[in-house]
Amino acid sequence: MGLFGPKKMSYVGVDLGVGGIKAVELRNEKGRARLVTYGFTERLPDAEPLNQIDSPKETADMLRAIFRKARCTTTKAVASLPVASVFSSVITVPNVAEKEFREAIQMQARKLIPVPLEEMVLDFKKIQASGEAAKEKAPEPEKEKKESGKTPDKQDKAEKDKKEQKDQPKTVPVLITGASKTMVQKYVTLFKAAGLELNSLETETFALIRALVGKDRAPTMIVDVGAARTNIIIAETGVPYVTRSLDMGGSTFTKAMSRALSIDMAAAEKMKCDIKSVSTIYPGEGLPRVFEATVAPLVTELQYSLSLYASRGEGAEAKRVEKIILTGGGASLPQLADHFAKNLNVKTYVGDPWARVVYPDGLRPVLDEIGYRFGVAVGLAMRDIE
Repeated sequence: MGLFGPKKMSYVGVDLGVGGIKAVELRNEKGRARLVTYGFTERLPDAEPLNQIDSPKETADMLRAIFRKARCTTTKAVASLPVASVFSSVITVPNVAEKEFREAIQMQARKLIPVPLEEMVLDFKKIQASGEAAKEKAPEPEKEKKESGKTPDKQDKAEKDKKEQKDQPKTVPVLITGASKTMVQKYVTLFKAAGLELNSLETETFALIRALVGKDRAPTMIVDVGAARTNIIIAETGVPYVTRSLDMGGSTFTKAMSRALSIDMAAAEKMKCDIKSVSTIYPGEGLPRVFEATVAPLVTELQYSLSLYASRGEGAEAKRVEKIILTGGGASLPQLADHFAKNLNVKTYVGDPWARVVYPDGLRPVLDEIGYRFGVAVGLAMRDIE
């Protein structure tokens, strides 16, 4: 199974996150995604095992229950692979014939990936330059044949081929993505046990870009603050040029509140999720004081990621991210977006994965409340629609 997967009909996106399972079913209506149903489970930050695929029976039972209670109309699913478990990098390889091209990718991958390639599922995509599709040559009018009926002179053809070869770039950027065969097989086994058809696997990175960035080509940073980890993605023209995963997330904030208020994790998690309660306990503008020290290392990591992206610029011109989109359960933290905007000097806001989805007006309040957690699931379900 390729990580980019075949383009088949599959409309249920399943995100097996540390904080719970999220599932979204979308229907294709003339190229627009319409919400059919959704469902989710919740877990405490200290729940074990951390990765739900390591508890296949319990997770399969929960998946079946979600599909049944949500009344999903299909058993076809697209699931996500965690950013921390997937290797991803943009490399540059010679623009040569197909066989040599693949060999060049394999050679570079062996240098970058610390495990044998035989143990990996490796996929790649060529990265098109901006506007490249528009520059494709239009079909040339058919040349008149000579009176003798002979084809154009071989020398003319050779010169034409030589010119076309000269016009081609000598190298081409390629996005390579790899995951262990063992992990991929765990997903296949899990969904089979749940009675579901796993149509394809895709990294959380591409699902988030699809749901939150769409066709916007501007350099954008996505900060996915999950239950246990925070994923940082910087995408340009839909391609992730920086991808990092940090060992801190919503549970870090919950633990900080638990210590500050001397309450257990369950009570702290409930209080953290209630924005109004947090704002009442810690009145005033800005990020609640209890979280300031916890967020500081994350701000430093975001600054480092911005520097990594800036270094990709040519010459003295540094690349610059135009906006930051927050998502994941931690995105609901009061004033977090404003805190990032102030400290990073980049426009920051909480993403809305439902922005390109059609749904009943009456659902808006509910989707506003849970939307920040559904970025990956919505992006997965939109895979074969956009």
